[in-house]
Formats: sequence, structure tokens, C-alpha cells
Amino acid sequence: MNLRAILMGLAFALMWSSAFTSARIIVAAAPPLTALAVRFALSGVIGVTIAALLGQSARLSRRQWGAVILFGICQNALYLGLNFIAMQTIEASLAAIIASSMPLLVALAGWLIFRETVRPLGLLGLFAGMAGVAIIMGARLSGGADAVAIMLCGIGALALAFATLAVRGVGGSGNLLMVVGLQMLVGTIALLPFALALETPTVAWSWQLIAAFTYTVLVPGLLATWVWFKLVGQIGAVKAATFHFLNPFLGVTVAAILLGETLGWYDALGVVVITLGILAVQMSKQSPRGRESA
Repeated sequence: MNLRAILMGLAFALMWSSAFTSARIIVAAAPPLTALAVRFALSGVIGVTIAALLGQSARLSRRQWGAVILFGICQNALYLGLNFIAMQTIEASLAAIIASSMPLLVALAGWLIFRETVRPLGLLGLFAGMAGVAIIMGARLSGGADAVAIMLCGIGALALAFATLAVRGVGGSGNLLMVVGLQMLVGTIALLPFALALETPTVAWSWQLIAAFTYTVLVPGLLATWVWFKLVGQIGAVKAATFHFLNPFLGVTVAAILLGETLGWYDALGVVVITLGILAVQMSKQSPRGRESA
């Protein structure tokens, strides 16, 4: 992994982690699915427009179109949609911790479905990471956290893992920004019917909401997705997902600074165990005997 890939991974991790805090601000003032559908529409239009000005084309292969649609539905409509709904009743830090299980799920799928080699250290990391998630879930549920919201975040993490594997077919596309914009529009199309049917578009306007929404559209929504596609294209889905090991720490740190959220001892223990588990999985992938399909 070269320096450029490392810097891209660090930038993505910070942008991805900060999205939970901005989302928490948004759903406290606006209907979650409606806000998300509008966000995707704006990000998509901006992305497609810039891509067109750069000479990029929407003429993708059938495989690329399939991956764009899958990514738009799984990552945008399911993962983010479920997390936005959940964060109406749970903290941003908890949502970030649950989502951090995604690289473990990707590695598990690579092992069980794609028959990728996982050394004993990697298996230990998988089990340790899942144990860390269990520690946090047990502590939060016993503390009265919304079980339904936690379940929605868990389903979202599964959808995100599936989306991460789906982008293998589009990571090296020469029309990268166009691909990013198109999958945002797919998210809008998927979410809009549910937003119209289930929500009343009542918004409590404030400068905090406007700032959080603008940031979410441009940074986690557009820039982070573009960086993610580039990163997957360079180093593959499993290695790229490893940068999520930073998300538990970064997610709770940003939430603590901007929202004043705090963590208990079990939460801190779980974050450490998850982080070590993800690192163990990554270390096992560094062996020449391991392999990864990009």
C-alpha cells in the first residue's frame, strides 16, 4: 500500500466518521428519508454536472451499471436510510461504532463466499471484532438504548458490506465522478417514494441544520464517495475497508467534540477490541500467502 493510498484512506475515514455527527444534527430537525433523498439529489446533480464538464460519459458497461445500481440501493438507500432513521433515537457515536463492523463483514464474506484465504490471525481478528460489537450492544441495550434502532444500524452495516463488494466492478472506471453522481441519483429514486408516503416535510430551520446539510452533501456525500471508489480501485475492497478501523475512534471523537456525546467503559472497551480485530484482519492480509480480489 503506497503513501497516496494511505492518505486517501485516512481522508476517507475522517470524512466517513464525521457523517454520523452531521446526520444526527439533520435528523433532529428534519424528516430523515426526505432529507436524505434531497441530499442524494443535490449530490448526484452536482457530481453528474461536473463529470459532464470534465468530458466523462454515462455510457457504462452492463456490469458497471449493475454495480452502480446495487451500490446506490445498498449503500445509499439501505445503509444511510436505516442509519438516518435510527439516529433519531440513538447517538451518533453508537451508529458509528456499529457501522465500523463493516470491514469485518467484508472480510467474512470474502472468506465464506469468495473463498479468499484468511490466516489464523485474520480469523482471530474477525471473532475479536464481533466480540467488541457484542460488548457495546450488551452495554447499550442494558442501558435502555433503542433495540429497534440498533437493529436498523446492524442491517445497514450488512447492506454497506454488500455494497463494498459490489463496487469491485466499477472501481477502475474512467468515468469515476459520473459513476459517483449516478449512484447518488439511484439513492434518490429508491428513497423518494418512501419519503413521500411516510413523512411530513416539516423542518425546524437553523444555521446548524443548513451547515450540517451542506457539509453532508459536499463532503461525506460526494467527496468521500469519490475517494472511496478511487481507493477500492487502487487497493481492492477488503484492504480499503480496513481504513474503517479508524472510524470507531474518529466517530466518537467528532461526536464528543460537536455534540457532547460521551462513552462508558464498556463502549471504550468495545471500540478497542473492534479496532484490534480489524487491524488483525488487515495484518493477516499482508502475508504473501493471502490474496485479495480487487
